[in-house]
Amino acid sequence: MAASRFPPLVCRAREMSGEAADRALLAAKREARARALARRAGADRTCGTALAEIVLREIPVPADAVVAGFWPIGDEIDIRPLLFALAARGHPIVLPETPRRGLPLIFRRWQPGAALLPGRFGTSHPDGPALAPDILFIPLLAFDRAGNRLGYGAGYYDRSLATLPGARRIGCAYAAQEMAHVPAGPFDAVLDAVATEREVIFCRKTE
Repeated sequence: MAASRFPPLVCRAREMSGEAADRALLAAKREARARALARRAGADRTCGTALAEIVLREIPVPADAVVAGFWPIGDEIDIRPLLFALAARGHPIVLPETPRRGLPLIFRRWQPGAALLPGRFGTSHPDGPALAPDILFIPLLAFDRAGNRLGYGAGYYDRSLATLPGARRIGCAYAAQEMAHVPAGPFDAVLDAVATEREVIFCRKTE
């Protein structure tokens, strides 16, 4: 058997270095989440109407696009005015069902007035058929102008976006949720844009 290219102690040092980096990233995310939650708690809950107006003006949504939104929980910005407006324009709207940990979200068809079922972690979802979205409006705890998004830590949207490589991804947040730099790792999905009650921040060029 050929000898290892690197001595055992060198290999172990590199492994430990990677583990230390992972621990540091997790710690940075925990600290950022605590700050983000405190900042979001003081936001104006009526800002969703302003966000909807800005999105409808600045982000073109193709006529046949399936749009994924979310039903707000806790202090999340309320994007229901946007969902109602897009539904009125004829867009199929889907909302995420949260499965058990380790699986991607299931996006189910929703129509205004339809009943919602209780889901995991305080979420709500419809019982309509599953559809793959073309554009996603995504909740978050914090964002930066490079498109890095801080979520809740379970990785549902990161896994889901990996299965939807062609879908456009737009974070939805209060302007106060912006950070100079969001701690992010190699498996954290990057947003194309972030919509707030003040502006749309375009983070990546899209075709």
